[in-house]
Amino acid sequence: MDALYTAVATATHGREGRAVSSDGRIDLALAMPAELGGNGQGTNPEQLFAAGYAACFGSALGLVGRQAKVDVSDAAVTAEVGIGKQGEGFGLKVTLRVELPGTVDEATGRKLVETAHQVCPYSNATRGNIDVDLVIE
Repeated sequence: MDALYTAVATATHGREGRAVSSDGRIDLALAMPAELGGNGQGTNPEQLFAAGYAACFGSALGLVGRQAKVDVSDAAVTAEVGIGKQGEGFGLKVTLRVELPGTVDEATGRKLVETAHQVCPYSNATRGNIDVDLVIE
């Protein structure tokens, strides 16, 4: 694959440090969530992953909607990223909640969401590695 764009970010001190993008647009404190024993006073990697996945999936949905001539411009995607023990280490699970406009019927909506799941780079990267549940609301 030839990259059309490459994002660059540096994190220091792991989950209790800072994350900064090469262009400076992201510069934020990282903190372990309170549920994992941290103080929760910063962003955590799961939140960043959820935001990126939701945005990327929304773009993929828009693309397949345009190709199918179905207006999904008012759709909203919420990504829930969970972390938990998996074997000796940790693993992730994802639920993508897709809220489609009321003008899209259930069968068409399901087909668009499933097609977007085949197109989205985040979905392609996680396929076979992370359980991803698609929920249409």
